[in-house]
Order: sequence, then C-alpha cells, then structure tokens
Amino acid sequence: MTVPLSILDLAPVVAGGTAGDALRRTLDLARAAENSGYARYWVAEHHFTAGVASSQPALLLGQIAAVTERIRLGSGAVQTGHQTPLSIVEQFGLLDALYPGRFDLGLGRSGQPRSEAVAAPAPEPAGNEERVVGGLLIPKSFSFAPLLASTRWKLFARLLQQAGASPPPFTEVLDEIEALLAGPVTDEQGNEARAVPGEGADLQLWLLGSSGGESAQVAGAPGLPFAANYHVAPAQVLDAAAAYRAAFQPSKTLDQPYVMVSADVVAAPDDATARSLAAGYGLWVHSIRTGQGAIPYPSPEQAAQHRWSDEERELVADRVATQFVGSPQTVVAGLRTLQRVTGADELLVTTMTYEHADRVRSFELLAREWLG
Repeated sequence: MTVPLSILDLAPVVAGGTAGDALRRTLDLARAAENSGYARYWVAEHHFTAGVASSQPALLLGQIAAVTERIRLGSGAVQTGHQTPLSIVEQFGLLDALYPGRFDLGLGRSGQPRSEAVAAPAPEPAGNEERVVGGLLIPKSFSFAPLLASTRWKLFARLLQQAGASPPPFTEVLDEIEALLAGPVTDEQGNEARAVPGEGADLQLWLLGSSGGESAQVAGAPGLPFAANYHVAPAQVLDAAAAYRAAFQPSKTLDQPYVMVSADVVAAPDDATARSLAAGYGLWVHSIRTGQGAIPYPSPEQAAQHRWSDEERELVADRVATQFVGSPQTVVAGLRTLQRVTGADELLVTTMTYEHADRVRSFELLAREWLG
C-alpha cells in the first residue's frame, strides 16, 4: 500500500528575489499541491535567514488556507522556546475557528535551553561511521554545537526571547498546550482561564525531532504522532524513529505509533535535468553549516562558479548524498527505500530549486509517480 505523501515548504527566497516573491510562490505551490493529491502542506519556522521567508507559520498558514480548500495545513515546526503555550494555542485556535478541522500543530524543541550542549558538546557516538542499512544511506553525524556557541547565535537568542525569559521544559510546554486546548485551565483557588479562540480547537498535535532524544520520547509517551527529520539529520533518523516507537503508549489520539519521515527531493523528466536543477543545493547547505544562515537559493550559474575545497565538500557531504535527485522513477525508488527502512507511515518531502516552475513541476511529477 502506498503511504501518504506530504510537503514541507520553507518559502525559499532565491538569489535576486524577495521575501514577497517567495511567499506568493508558496501560495501558488500550495494550490498545486492540493490539486496533485498531497495529504498535507506544512510550513517551517526559521529566523534570521536571508534565504527563507517562512518565519511565522501561523500567519503564513492563514494565507494558504484562504487559497486552498481541502489539503491539511500545518507547522513544521513551531519553535516552542520562543513563545508561550497560550500564544501558540491562540494562533492555531484562530486558524481553526476560520477554517475548521484542517490544521496540524507541529511542535519542536527549538529555542529550548541548549546551554548544556554548548558548554560540553556530546562526544561523537561510538561507531559513528557512514553505513548503508537496507539500501538507505545513513551518513556520519553532524554536530551543530559549534554554531550554538557562536556569538552570532547568541545575538539571535537574545532577539528571539524577552529579557530574562526562561522557557519551561518541553514536557511542561506540551502539557500546557494540551490543557489549554482541552480547557479551562484552573488554579488552586478555582480561578479559570480559557483560550479564546483555542479551547476546543480541532487541531492534530505533532512533535518533530532530529534524534532519539527528548522530542521522540516526549511524542511517544502521550501517544502523539511524530515526524523524524531525514532531510535535516539523516544520520539520526533510525534512532529517532526507534526511540519514539519504544516510548509510545496508546492514547485517544493513536492506538499505535505513527511516524512521518522527511526527505529532500528534486524530480525532473530525467536524471540529468534533475541533477542540474539541484546544483545549488550544496552551496545553500554550506551557508547553513558555516553559520551564515541560509543564503538566498543560488542560481545554476552561481553554483557552477563556486570552487569547492575538500573541506567544504566534506561539510555538506551528508546532506548532498541523502538528497533524492532524478527522474520521478529514480526519486520514487529512493523514497520507497526510505519508507521501508524507517517504517514510515507517511513521507514529508521538501524541494529547493532556483526557478519556481521547476519546483512546482518536481512536486507534480513526484505525486503522479507516487500516487499512480
């Protein structure tokens, strides 16, 4: 049986383009995704990145909902460390009040305290070597600890949080979001607080994670669906899925685990064309890995002009090698391997190209081949 296929969109800004261009293209792509039969359309949350316009998921989802009719919409993921549970519930409660029953509230740990990772980065896992599992490439791990320790990151953290604010533990954030959705929230004196809109909203809660750590376990224990990031952290995807399944407890939401796995793809009529369209991807990933933040997505000419050093190639090798690029048949073969090895119940694909028409065509070709 073919598992559902969904889309994650970053609203990429391309070289020479503007955020406005990127956002209008997202609206167009969402309409095309709905017509092509995709199950969900999620948007990311990224900040201080010249190449990504998706900074406020709830605002963008409202615009997408207005130009679509059926496709489920969601966040991949709201960065819980930068907002209160109430603000998150109110934002998505408002969306549900206007467009009932269409929204997934995807939550992530981003913005949660990471001081321990900066002060004492975890040692490289034993046996951290590239390997192939059932035909799926599992590369070496990449550590973001040096980026988290940079002065640039400290500036971002200061701007993303109010002075003196300290996010509560992720489990407490999730508990309070669920309490506000169920409502009312009461104190020992019997006072009540209700999120309006928000209380009673018909939202599907998801947790997203890139490792077998807290996010996977916190998703499993209350029986929520979980999205594991092969496209961000391909080395950790099997650990993430396994940790989630090990922690899973049946709930009123799910009686068995449900895992969605993400992947980067570029599909074109033939392999050679697809490789040409994906030429800028390595340069774009390099900008992220070196701490610049995602640059506007390079044109093919810019990509061709870059002269790579061995160190630069090594820095992005895991992401480039795990991108599925080729004809629809080639990409689908890779995605079927990903689904089989991870046991994914759903796949979430994201695509980066310089030309918008190529990105729309990539998703259309993939859906046609995947869905038949």
